[in-house]
Order: sequence, then structure tokens, then C-alpha cells
Amino acid sequence: MGYGKAARALAFAVAAAAAGTSASAGTIHGAVRASSLRSLEGVVVYIDRIPGAVFSPPAARPIVDQKNLMFVPHVLPVLVGTTVDFHNGEEPSGGRAINHNIFSPSSTARFDLGTYGYGLSRSVTFDKPGVVTLLCNVHPEMCAYILVLETPYFTLTDREGSYRLEGVPPGRYVLKAWHPLLRPDSREVVVSGEAGVTFDLKR
Repeated sequence: MGYGKAARALAFAVAAAAAGTSASAGTIHGAVRASSLRSLEGVVVYIDRIPGAVFSPPAARPIVDQKNLMFVPHVLPVLVGTTVDFHNGEEPSGGRAINHNIFSPSSTARFDLGTYGYGLSRSVTFDKPGVVTLLCNVHPEMCAYILVLETPYFTLTDREGSYRLEGVPPGRYVLKAWHPLLRPDSREVVVSGEAGVTFDLKR
């Protein structure tokens, strides 16, 4: 399973757990357009905060891996309170270990995990909503993002920009689309069965 599919599967599982098995739960589907992007995969589509609603973080921990001097996935949406494991999956090359030192200067979550090698993991709990930029002190070319959200109703687009957000309780919401290189956009949506929403993101 590719990192995009894995991240979308995690998002679906979080939303499904929050919605339970309610037969009245609805679906939001649509597409994100962005002419400045070569691939439309990895745009986060999510429901903004719901006043008065409190959600528990998932028991399963998402993983941000490090392979081929890249963070995998490049963009990861999580619910506030979620603990993320940062795994070093860089297999030794030519007998040499490839270490990483993951850190973030972001005000949402400022941390430095120190340097560690292949097969090891370190964890961070994200208890504040916002954008977290991930960097590596050892490899300055590495960069990724965690988007910490206040609801579990989020998903990611596929390569064509399509998305599907299931298990949404009926109601009126603000639906947002976010990508690290583009200006975010929002739409008001009423969920009662199925609802379609299209975004057009700009730089």
C-alpha cells in the first residue's frame, strides 16, 4: 500500500470510529483542482471545528517513516491528542548507518527528537491544532507536514484530486481544503445523505 493510500485509510478509520455505525451518517465527495500542482495527491479535505464537540484520539498511532531521505507520508492529517511515531526506516547503505534527527520549529508543536538510527522510533503527542513542519537536522533537504485538526472528519485526495469523506453525521459544516504550497479554501456544506463539493486552490 502506497503512503497516500495508507494515509487515506487511516483518515477513514478515524472518521468511521467517530461516527460509529449510525445509519444516518452521510458522505461528502468531490474533487480538488489546482493547476499549479503536478500531482493532486495529498490535499487534506476536512471539516472544521464543531462547537461543543469533543473527540477522542485514535488508539492506533500513525507512523511517519523516513525512507530514501524522505518523510513518508509527506502530508499527514491527525486529530488533536494523537500520538505519532517517527520511525527511521533508512536501511544501512554500503555498511554505513543513515541516522536522522527529526525536529520542528513550529509554534503548534516545537520539538527535537535527537539523532537515532535504523529501526528505531520516537514519538510526539500533538495536543494543539495547527500546522507542524517536519525537518531533519542531518538532511536539510527533508521536509514534511502534519496538520493537526479538531475533528476526525478528514481525508486526502488521490492523484486525480478526488476525495471521499464518509461517516459524517447530518448537519451544516465548514469544509476546508489544505495543501502546504497553496492558499487554503473553505465551503459551507449541508450533509444529509450525499453532498458534493469542489475546490479550486491557488498559490
